[in-house]
Amino acid sequence: MVNQLVRYRMVFTGRVQGVGFRYTANNAANQYHLTGYVKNEYDGSVTVEVQGAEEAIYLFIKSLASDRYIGIDDVQKQQIPIEADERGFIVQY
Repeated sequence: MVNQLVRYRMVFTGRVQGVGFRYTANNAANQYHLTGYVKNEYDGSVTVEVQGAEEAIYLFIKSLASDRYIGIDDVQKQQIPIEADERGFIVQY
């Protein structure tokens, strides 16, 4: 069975800036063959749009949560439309 693609916009709050969150997210996204982006926000949160198989996205979030420097207090998660032509995962500045 082929995994259906899904896309989520997630906003992470907690100890998520200045702790390697974007670097970790980029590595995890590449490991699980996900596309999208990660971006620090001015309010101290981090926004991630991630696209791929549901199971891979679950593992992506789990790897972020298990990092010893990252402290996620909350994740707001919303399913959004697929970006059909997207290739790769990037860190936005």
